[in-house]
Amino acid sequence: MEKQSIVEGRTFNDYISKQATINIGTIGHVAHGKSTLVKAITGLSTVKFKKEKEKNMTIKLGYANAKIYQCENPFCQQRYSSRGSQAPDEFPCEICNQRQEKSNQEIEDEVEEVTMMRLVRHISFVDTPGHEVLMSTMMNGVSVMDAAILLIAANEPCPQPQTVEHFQAINQLNNVVVVQNKVDLVSEERAIENHQAIKSFLKNGRTPIIPISAQRQINIDCLLEHIVTRIPIPVRDLDSPARMTIVRSFDVNRPACKIDDLKGGVAGGSLLRGTLKLNDEIEIRPGIIYKDFTCQPIITNVISLCSEENDLSEAIPGGLIAVGTSMDPILSKSDRLVGQVLGLRGTLPVIYCELEICYLLHDGFKRIKKNERILINILSNSVETTVFALKADLCKMRLSKPICCDLETRLSLSRKIAGKWRLIGHGLLLRGRQVTMQEA
Repeated sequence: MEKQSIVEGRTFNDYISKQATINIGTIGHVAHGKSTLVKAITGLSTVKFKKEKEKNMTIKLGYANAKIYQCENPFCQQRYSSRGSQAPDEFPCEICNQRQEKSNQEIEDEVEEVTMMRLVRHISFVDTPGHEVLMSTMMNGVSVMDAAILLIAANEPCPQPQTVEHFQAINQLNNVVVVQNKVDLVSEERAIENHQAIKSFLKNGRTPIIPISAQRQINIDCLLEHIVTRIPIPVRDLDSPARMTIVRSFDVNRPACKIDDLKGGVAGGSLLRGTLKLNDEIEIRPGIIYKDFTCQPIITNVISLCSEENDLSEAIPGGLIAVGTSMDPILSKSDRLVGQVLGLRGTLPVIYCELEICYLLHDGFKRIKKNERILINILSNSVETTVFALKADLCKMRLSKPICCDLETRLSLSRKIAGKWRLIGHGLLLRGRQVTMQEA
């Protein structure tokens, strides 16, 4: 892979050893194999919480990293493979280095040459829930995706309801690949029929379709090859001040932890731009939100940077990272900071309590009405709003909680239909009314 300069003379390969540099989402209808595919590639299960294990389904956004390797032998029968994020950057290829039966003399005369698998890509998976009642959680995951894998089960009719909604949700992504999963459960004729149904659903004829069995790990190497050769690392803005959208936040302290052992709150997400280093002074907005809608940003310092279990001295855009801070962990407990924005102090955009947007609805949905309740997803934020003014394709809405974002940020619109939020369209933020700020 061609090396590219990133920061201070360091190269692309200097970073992929410890940090993922691209986020790939897994999306699709419930039980079509998203989490199974992530586990097949990373070796990690994204179903981690008690309720998820009880129901055997993804409820929160799941994360797992993987290193992808390429065999230096161009004729290797399985040229691409993957391992976990802490695996070495190279190791002998098991297929190419299998020793055939030879005489002792032949072995003594042989000059031993070891064919190596070498690291070519380090990726983060964003595993989203497929259930219809968790659509807003899925939309939050889209905010940090650089590319997406849409899973469609070969043993079910295509498209399923969430297949349609999830595909609409990623319409702004340039790199999407469809994985036809569970081909081992159907006949060849049924798999071909399902493949044709997928092509009819996609309509454009350009989106690649890769048949696999995630459970049996069939054709996974073909998917890895597609990721390496067909999904480029996006161009990153490294010169602007660091900015990160928060998609998870934690209190990592155990109950009854001693005061001297307490650790500060942790924010998880992906850098949108810039680089983040240890000891950087950062700000989180909106921060603490009071009942009167005034906001007090949180000012803290970066104590640690991690990509899964790999410690970092600096982080670059792409890949999911955990930012350990010196702030009170109660502020980050139980995902309380999800939807907020983290960046270098004094560089974050303003905070809004009202928005004016231009919007476009998907086919088949009625126009938005005054006083209607609309759910918007903007960056990693899900916010209920009330529409108070309309004109043509313009809409003014009052937010149920303040948000921090730039003008011209894209957003999605959902309407409650039969008691469930359904994606109805997309919009663009034009302007807004700012909240009153308190000093940090």
